[in-house]
Amino acid sequence: MTQLRHEYEKFRALGAEVIAIGPEDPGEFRRYWDREAMPFPGLSDADHKVADLYGQEVRLLALGRLPALFVIDKEGVVRFAHRGRSMADIPSTGKVLEILGALTKPS
Repeated sequence: MTQLRHEYEKFRALGAEVIAIGPEDPGEFRRYWDREAMPFPGLSDADHKVADLYGQEVRLLALGRLPALFVIDKEGVVRFAHRGRSMADIPSTGKVLEILGALTKPS
């Protein structure tokens, strides 16, 4: 998430918003968010409602939820979905910016 924090303005310049969703309870999530001074919104999803809506997998041997990343347009259509196979399987910020750039180009 550190890279997202540093690249956040590039997302905003493309008309995008970053929203991070974490499995922690609201208090724990808020403490982390405040301590790390994240510039974008975050949401506690301790009851897994959002994770379930998007099919985010939970594996006990992987110590919880596997990473997932979605690009959703203003109409609510998922334009890109990545569901990680391991805790380290996360698309690079550059890759996501590339996808957003392609979506915002005039057709």
